[in-house]
Amino acid sequence: MDFTKITACGECCVGCKKRDDGICQGCIESDGYCTEWEKSNGCPIHKCAKEHNVQFCGLCTEFPCEWLVKKVVWRPHVVEELTELANLYRQKP
Repeated sequence: MDFTKITACGECCVGCKKRDDGICQGCIESDGYCTEWEKSNGCPIHKCAKEHNVQFCGLCTEFPCEWLVKKVVWRPHVVEELTELANLYRQKP
């Protein structure tokens, strides 16, 4: 798995329809200021991950946090998914 394409919330830009259609530049490439978040001054999840010096939330020492669960409403199993992703990341060579 290419972890360089994993966003702070655990999404992957590869194959993303919004990205492929040019609607979104991607959180990594735009440093959290992609079109989808432009009205709220950038992605708050991306900002939080940067403040905690982690690539994605599952690697944070404060994970899982209630704030994340409230923010990532589009993924009801975000804690489980990020936990699995973090386990894969820690196993990589």
